[in-house]
Formats: sequence, structure tokens, C-alpha cells
Amino acid sequence: MLRLVALDMDGTLVDVASSWRVIHDHFDDHNDEGLRRFLANQIDDEEFIRMDIRVWWRHAPQLTVDDLERILAPVPLMPGAAELIDGLHALGARTAIVSGGLDLLARRVARELGIEVALANGVRVDAEGRLTGEGIVRVPIHGKEGVLAQLQRQLEVSPDETASVGNSEIDVGLFRRSRVGVAFRPEDDTVRNAATAVVTERNLALVLDALGEFRRASP
Repeated sequence: MLRLVALDMDGTLVDVASSWRVIHDHFDDHNDEGLRRFLANQIDDEEFIRMDIRVWWRHAPQLTVDDLERILAPVPLMPGAAELIDGLHALGARTAIVSGGLDLLARRVARELGIEVALANGVRVDAEGRLTGEGIVRVPIHGKEGVLAQLQRQLEVSPDETASVGNSEIDVGLFRRSRVGVAFRPEDDTVRNAATAVVTERNLALVLDALGEFRRASP
């Protein structure tokens, strides 16, 4: 039986490549240096977020969480997202976002689609809602497999009862903890080759067709 589906957010549930980059683009800036240092293992997830915030502070030193929510408000759902989630719930599956993106967006997406669990990263704020410069890491960029494993234990769901959906190399960890891993519009061959099914069209509803193995196994 299909009991749990773990979904990436950026580039999967929402039609933007990175929710963090949405904020950078708003300020017409970037954190290329932070990305370079992170990929070279010179900084960890926490410092990567600190560097992101310092970029934003160059333009808005009093930036608040409400400001971030307004910037993220126009981010659209991926076509077919509602149909996919409704279809999964009709099959009796629970749904969860497991994302390295911003929790502000993940919670909004979860509310709109009726997704039960939203695990994503965030920023710390003071009593007035202003960013402190520190981040909250719930989903390490290279640690999605461990996050899903913990969620499976909490929900008493096995990997054989799990499917996952993602588009980038960091989602391969989700695939390893799932009976079916669906690469949705995969970024490269690493993602494509790690998946058990591939959807190339920009329509998340097609993921339902990739879950036929569960339907055949279900009573």
C-alpha cells in the first residue's frame, strides 16, 4: 500500500527553482560566493543561510518575516500540483513536504494543497519579526534521506510503503528511502538515473501515473 509520499518543493511543488533565490532576485542580487563555498564544503548549512541574509540586509537592514512573505506571495504552484495531492489523498496516502527551501513558502503551499507535514528551513526573527541573521535548518541540503527516515519512524511507515518526488540531486536521498522515486523534470542524469520513474512534462498530475506499482500491489 502507498501510505506516504514525500515531495520536494522548489522546482517540484512550486514553479521556481529556489525560494531563496526568489528573495535574491527581488533585491536584484545573489549569493554566488556562498553557493561556491558551500559546494566546496567550506561552510555548512547554517553559514550558508547567514550569508543569504547578509545579502538581503545590504538592501533592507530592517527586513521582517512579513516582508519575506510578501516577496514569496507571487510564487506559483506547479501545474498539476492540486490534482496530484488530491489524487494521493484519494489513494489514502499521507503527504509531506521535505524541502531545503524556505518554510514560509512551504507552510503556505501545505495550506493551499492540504499537505499534512511541511518540513523546510527558515530564518530566526526577534520579537518585532525582524531577521536576526541566524537560520533554522530542519532539512540539511545533503540530508534529506535522514529527514525522511525520521518522518517514516514517526508515522510508522516503511520505505516500501513510501514514494517520493523531486527534481534535483539533493532529492536522490529521498529516492533511496522510497519504493518509488519519481524524478519530476529532472535537472540532470544523476537525478534521472537514481529514480524509478521519470516525468518530463510540466504537469505534476502525471506523477500519479508513475505510481501504478502501488496500485497493483494495493488490495
